[in-house]
Amino acid sequence: MPSGRTHDRITMYTLPLVAGITLWQTRSSNATLLVAGGFLFGGLMFGPDLDIYSVQFQRWGFLRWIWLPYQKSLRHRSFLSHGPIIGTILRVLYLACLLAILAIFVLTIAQKLWNRSFSWQDLAGIVGRSLLQYDTEYIAFFLGLELGAMSHSLSDWGGSAYKRVQKQGIGGLLASGKIKKRKVTKNGTRRATVTRKSNGRTTKDK
Repeated sequence: MPSGRTHDRITMYTLPLVAGITLWQTRSSNATLLVAGGFLFGGLMFGPDLDIYSVQFQRWGFLRWIWLPYQKSLRHRSFLSHGPIIGTILRVLYLACLLAILAIFVLTIAQKLWNRSFSWQDLAGIVGRSLLQYDTEYIAFFLGLELGAMSHSLSDWGGSAYKRVQKQGIGGLLASGKIKKRKVTKNGTRRATVTRKSNGRTTKDK
């Protein structure tokens, strides 16, 4: 699996390509800026590795604690964090829920201190109108987030595949019938047990 710095280089090197293709397809500088901004944010701070103590996680600074429940709920490199589309959607929903809780808290304080008559219906109406009025912009930004996340996941997959090919040859990519387990020997050390399935029988190599 590539290191955090390698992921950063991939994001920075592919950013001009993403921006160029977007501008070529849309002929819109606004859409290009949103896709490129989403790609940069998704690759550097909002990618799949928020599920562990990673470079992306650390870049949130004093706000990184907000991702701790997210990390405890997901297994690293699971489909819910690294899967196409679903990973980005889940992170967006997670962050949106936190922002909604913060907005409710701030609105409650404002009502108590300044006797504001602003209601929850007013807030929901503003959010709804924003989503309808700027739907294209939101889609463009989400597309950028997804591309940034997928550049990360694809580089992880490519790095793992390259290592398997180096060790096992092309057959390493097709070795889905092998299940690796860890066993603890009597002296406390660990050793790998490989289970192979062939002709309906199971054999173990230690």
